[in-house]
Amino acid sequence: MKSHPESSPWHLEIPNTLQAAESLCGELLEKAKKQGFEESDRFAIHLALEEVFVNAVQHGNQSDPKKKIFVRYSITPDRFEVTIADQGPGFNPDALPDPRNPENLYKSSGRGVLLVRAYMDQVQYSPKGNQIHMVKFKSGSAPVSDLPESQPF
Repeated sequence: MKSHPESSPWHLEIPNTLQAAESLCGELLEKAKKQGFEESDRFAIHLALEEVFVNAVQHGNQSDPKKKIFVRYSITPDRFEVTIADQGPGFNPDALPDPRNPENLYKSSGRGVLLVRAYMDQVQYSPKGNQIHMVKFKSGSAPVSDLPESQPF
């Protein structure tokens, strides 16, 4: 990986494996720590990243080793921003059943989108549903503007 200033956007392509995703997740969390994000913010980022990466590998790319995951991120002292895309067919996150409804409480899946939305400050899915853009502001930092339209890879 080439060295870039932390505030400039990075564009990465990683193999469609949980190991590659876990490794990148660790690197991103370390960069957030170096930018001064507190443990509670890093916990939120970690939870969201893990959920999105697992979904990209297993659901989006169907664990196909020939497929890739595309990541674009920027980490500044006030803002952690990441876009993650897979090569799957996509989905409609708004069509998922609400895991808080009584009939869904004991289902083992369906909580990821809810958790990501709860822990990140801004979340936007592409129209196709195979790309997510997430922003976490450092605790105490106010959002500067609305989330810009996510750009496809």
